[in-house]
Amino acid sequence: MAIPAPRYGWYGDDFTGATDTLATLAERGRRALLFLGLPTPGQLAAAGPLDAIGIAGATRTLAPPDMARELEAAGRFFAAAGVALLHYKCCSTFDSAPQVGSIGAAVAALRGFFPNPLIPIVGGQPNLGRYCLFGQLFAAAGDGTVHRIDRHPTMSRHPVTPMTEADLRLHLGAQGLAPVVLVDYRAHEAPDGLAGLPDEAGAVLFDVAREADLAAIGRLVASRLDAGPMLAVGPSSVARALAAAEATSSDARAPSPPPRAKGPVLALVGSLSPVTRAQVEAAHGYARIAVDPGRLLSDAAHGRHLRSEAIAALARGNAILVTDRPDGPPVEAGAVATATGRLLAAVMEEARPARLVVAGGDTSTMAVRALPIWGLSYRAACVPGAPLCRAHADHPWLDRLEIILKGGQMGPRDFFAAVGQ
Repeated sequence: MAIPAPRYGWYGDDFTGATDTLATLAERGRRALLFLGLPTPGQLAAAGPLDAIGIAGATRTLAPPDMARELEAAGRFFAAAGVALLHYKCCSTFDSAPQVGSIGAAVAALRGFFPNPLIPIVGGQPNLGRYCLFGQLFAAAGDGTVHRIDRHPTMSRHPVTPMTEADLRLHLGAQGLAPVVLVDYRAHEAPDGLAGLPDEAGAVLFDVAREADLAAIGRLVASRLDAGPMLAVGPSSVARALAAAEATSSDARAPSPPPRAKGPVLALVGSLSPVTRAQVEAAHGYARIAVDPGRLLSDAAHGRHLRSEAIAALARGNAILVTDRPDGPPVEAGAVATATGRLLAAVMEEARPARLVVAGGDTSTMAVRALPIWGLSYRAACVPGAPLCRAHADHPWLDRLEIILKGGQMGPRDFFAAVGQ
């Protein structure tokens, strides 16, 4: 008997956000698995029947030509798998630029595989403190204060893709995605407020002011799927919208709390976000190991020393590797993320932690890619945007490893103390 095609597919532009979508779907009763690359037939067979299938990528750090090569292969796979809706999962802060991580370039690469004339763009995710009003994006900072994104204390100063434009229509238009039609939040409350959207609307940005708006957006998107396979763009609120529109009484399940770790916890911190740095300062119960990014790139002996120090620390308990903020000129972020990924792989060759925690979007992507893991499934809730996952690997010592991938802005101050128990 043929396995039914998954209805929902998602491609994450980094690993942390991709696991948030995985959790969103799994907590609503969907059989979902996140692959860490194009899955092989054997991996698909091992996964079994799926309602939703994901691929974690790294397009957030790529130039448009490299994005096109990766996404054309992914688009071909998802189209062949028969998914009805492909979700290009971008960061909830939409940080991207024409020259790196371009959302416009992603849509251009994927659009040919999903010919539905509607391209919904969901502009907020309230459960993460992200809101879109009249096309303007707002985001909460670590203290809970909500800022317009171009005035956000962190995202307006992002080292690679600073958000200097709050109007997502203009932001995406600069990346080649134009025109973008706006459906503002008032339409979600009006009877048939979305009914007048033309069939050939193209790219449509939907305001999201509150969680209830997502159900109205999801109903519209679901009603347009009959016109053909659809491409949608946005954070995990795309999945939240579809799930809300299609919900039945048996779908949702209460998220289970994370179990205690059954052994030592290894944490790797690459994010320079003030939120994550405050969490590191509150990380009691870990042996803290400082990683000098400049030396890690230039001095092989530094990497060997860090590996030995981390292995010795894990033999005694929890350990946390923390990338220092460079004192001199900035070090290229992608190179540091790749090098820390190699360091992690070298530690994991000998150490056997029960749980791995990685903080930082680029760091998470490169770190997990350095390990021979082919998939992630949902294990339990942890903090919004950073669930506890289970690794799938052909290596027995990695299969079933517990993994948490946390973006720089996510989690409370006691995050590391909580996940290290």
